[in-house]
Amino acid sequence: MADRFRITLGQLNPTVGDLPGNAAKAREAWAKAREAGADMLALPEMFITGYQTQDLVLKPGFTREAMARIEELALACADGPAIGIGGPYAEGDRLYNAYWILQDGKVVARVLKHELPHKQLFDEWRLFNVGPISGPYRIGPLRIGSPICEDAWWPEVSETLAETGAEILMVPNGSPYHRGKLDLRMGHMVGRVVETGLPLVYLNSVGGQDDQIYDGGSFALNPGPDGGAVKVMQMAPFIEMIEHLDFERTPQGWRAVPGRMDHHPDEWEQDYHAMVLGLRDYMRKSGFRKVVLGMSGGIDSALVATIASDAIGPDNVRCVMLPSEYSSQASLDDASDAATRLGARLDTVHIEGARDAVGEALAHLMEGTKPDTTEENIQSRLRGVMLMAISNKFGELLLTTGNKSEVAAGYATIYGDMAGGYNPIKDLYKTRVFQTCRWRNENHRDWMMGPAGEVVPPQIISKPPSAELRPDQKDEDSLPPYEVLDAILEGLVEKDLALKDLVAQGFDAETVKRVETLLYGSEWKRYQAAPGPRISTKAFWLDRRYPLVNRWRDRL
Repeated sequence: MADRFRITLGQLNPTVGDLPGNAAKAREAWAKAREAGADMLALPEMFITGYQTQDLVLKPGFTREAMARIEELALACADGPAIGIGGPYAEGDRLYNAYWILQDGKVVARVLKHELPHKQLFDEWRLFNVGPISGPYRIGPLRIGSPICEDAWWPEVSETLAETGAEILMVPNGSPYHRGKLDLRMGHMVGRVVETGLPLVYLNSVGGQDDQIYDGGSFALNPGPDGGAVKVMQMAPFIEMIEHLDFERTPQGWRAVPGRMDHHPDEWEQDYHAMVLGLRDYMRKSGFRKVVLGMSGGIDSALVATIASDAIGPDNVRCVMLPSEYSSQASLDDASDAATRLGARLDTVHIEGARDAVGEALAHLMEGTKPDTTEENIQSRLRGVMLMAISNKFGELLLTTGNKSEVAAGYATIYGDMAGGYNPIKDLYKTRVFQTCRWRNENHRDWMMGPAGEVVPPQIISKPPSAELRPDQKDEDSLPPYEVLDAILEGLVEKDLALKDLVAQGFDAETVKRVETLLYGSEWKRYQAAPGPRISTKAFWLDRRYPLVNRWRDRL
């Protein structure tokens, strides 16, 4: 009996819906596995369809074709290593998220996902049926158990596989990124190794799909001598790659041979790489080659232009200044400086004439009123019109430049600075925008297509933020200081804290109430004043926006 087994791990980037393209990518990986003398090629969860498919997988014709592609792959790759590949499996009126095992020209096993995620980004309860816990499958000398993604976050599936003879755990995943996710996953997988006493391989997809980013970061663990777990292989996050991992039989059972150990970047680099990869893949998978954005001379647009330059190269980035009489010369100089440092194109479109024309057209209706945010927002909306015209004419994707703080607090103009097809910084609070610019000025990596060095002008980072829609305007005229605003928003949105929790942390009660009202609207004030028991701010937000969903949820 052989005492060595090689798995080729495909940390690859599928495209949702591209069945022929994903199948071709699988065949290319299989050819490399065969060349390396591998016994098995492992590919991630739902690889043949891309992930997440959402409602696409509910179309019977699509699912049938996906299954046929897998069976064709088995025939085409009969003479060489086995293949593990994720894809849908329909049986009668039931549909499963499955892991298909292909060997000798045929399908030899299917593992059906048991634990279906239904929180945050996922709603697999609606798409798939719960599969029974599958046993291990044999390839050559080795019995392999494959908990699929969520199956490995809980003990039941892995423990059952160990009890039914699995000798290693090979976990295929489509696990999206959030800050701290690499460490979170590692903690769960260590738990599975400790509970089962088996080595574990964690294989994750990589790439952007719409607003979701899959960060790869695949790794392997061996049981430790003290009952813990030891990491013996780590693949770089956010990078598509193929790696070969050997297992050998020892007196203690099968163990992974220590191999590749890539650098685990800090959270600033992970966040930045996620934004770059997300934009790059959104454009590639949507068919865009160039971007356009409004360049104000402020920090948000400077960061977006930098991310775009790193994603697709400065030659494919068009920055547009759209000045009015309230645009300071310093801001125009800063915008020009930022574009020049990047090597991006910079155009200027004046909006004064268009603004005057709109004012004249509305004059008979607005006669007798005083100027207010209406007139300010006309400027922002005209900028949106100009940028969309450039986008339409030249086929360039319009990037939005609003940060999470402004959008959460409503300090943004619908059909104005919110116009656009993609926003790379939508998940960054303003204080993180500042720090991200500092990080990028100090760091450059080989996956960045923009220039190294101080690409965001220091004066843009240091000056007070302003929308420049009226004389001497500053953001803090309308909002609490960003350090305070962001801390409160993070408490309300990310941590679901209540007013008393934030006050106990030292925040002023009236400031917290003001931010709650900005975030949840005037209904929140009326709710707070009404008699009766209180629910959390997050529950209020969900019930307000998704009442039917929540009534359905309460009946489960």
